[in-house]
Amino acid sequence: MYLHGRNVLKEILKFPSGNLKIKHILFSDQKNVSPELDQLKKSCIKKGYRVEETSPIKLQNLSHEKKHQGVVIDLKEFPYADFERLLETAGAKAGFSIALLDMVQDPHNLGAIIRTAVAAGIGGLVITEKSSTKVTPAVIKVSTGLAFRLPISIVTNMVRAIEELKKAGFWVYAASMEGTPYYQVNFSKKTAIILGNEGKGIRKLVKTNADYVISIPMESGVDSLNVSASAAILFFELRKQLWGGE
Repeated sequence: MYLHGRNVLKEILKFPSGNLKIKHILFSDQKNVSPELDQLKKSCIKKGYRVEETSPIKLQNLSHEKKHQGVVIDLKEFPYADFERLLETAGAKAGFSIALLDMVQDPHNLGAIIRTAVAAGIGGLVITEKSSTKVTPAVIKVSTGLAFRLPISIVTNMVRAIEELKKAGFWVYAASMEGTPYYQVNFSKKTAIILGNEGKGIRKLVKTNADYVISIPMESGVDSLNVSASAAILFFELRKQLWGGE
């Protein structure tokens, strides 16, 4: 996949280089480039990435974006996190939060949720293998590169993943319109929040396996919020409760 943008590259440079399968990183061959771009190029070389220079037109063709900011990254595949390892990380900490996305299909929603999750201190994200958008260039763009900061796992069976989370000490909360208002709920130190598909919400069997169903009360006549907006409200309420907003 071809990624572009300086913020995305900055996040990639923070990631352990051995865990990223990058074919090469292409920079604009224009003269008098900004000092920032020149410094990024030097940082890529220092980390051992293969660096090439090419025309702005080629960067545009590869990224399908005029505003590529002078850099395109050729990434073989996104580095998904192993779900079992994510549970091990959670088990080593007194407090940990995970977001579960049950068949979220819009790349822009996934990117926005990732960005919010990182900002709110969510520890990991789980998506379903089927009927879900995966981490694409569009997702990474919307997340402003923060997808590389958040462990993201793919599971084949969300119900089984919930069972494993419960065994690891998590309490699981499903977001749905008929639940208890979120501000009346005392979240656990180890919390997993489930958010559902843009049109159908959370599947019945997945919701049944949650410990609690929580809602976001709204004015009458409003059907629902966008899933990324719902995520922002719940993630930051969780942050406020567990860490006082700090």
